[in-house]
Amino acid sequence: MISRRTLELATAVLTGSFGVAVVVSSLDNGIGWSSAGVDAGTFPFLTGIIVVLGSLYNLGRGLLPAATLANVPIAITSIELRRLAGLFVPAAIFVAAIPLAGMYVASALYVFAVLAIPRHQSVPRALAMAGATALALYLVFERMFQVSLPHGALAAAFGF
Repeated sequence: MISRRTLELATAVLTGSFGVAVVVSSLDNGIGWSSAGVDAGTFPFLTGIIVVLGSLYNLGRGLLPAATLANVPIAITSIELRRLAGLFVPAAIFVAAIPLAGMYVASALYVFAVLAIPRHQSVPRALAMAGATALALYLVFERMFQVSLPHGALAAAFGF
């Protein structure tokens, strides 16, 4: 189980880290004015500063022992954590499978897994939806937009 305070502190640190990364990368692009106008990194820099300031505010609110939602003892129960893992773990496996299996095969496997394994759909219906998803991705990206999605190491091994 995760307490509300821990969740808020972790979120503040995570968003603050993202804001710092935006600020640092925008410095590489240049901030301020040039002869052409505003430099490319100015607006991302300002956005990163706003994110960092908001994260520091949230971090402070999470640390203070005031009567806030941060003092709620449990924010996520074990059942909710299992549900969250049920969403996150298949998505993480899907993203990890793309370099190996390619976008089309990984997408079909993902759709099949989220429909058939928890028994939301029957196996034949899940197979049909998985195949339709891969086919739709192929038609839209490869044929209509002429954009090649990752085919993966498996396709390269078979010469596709």
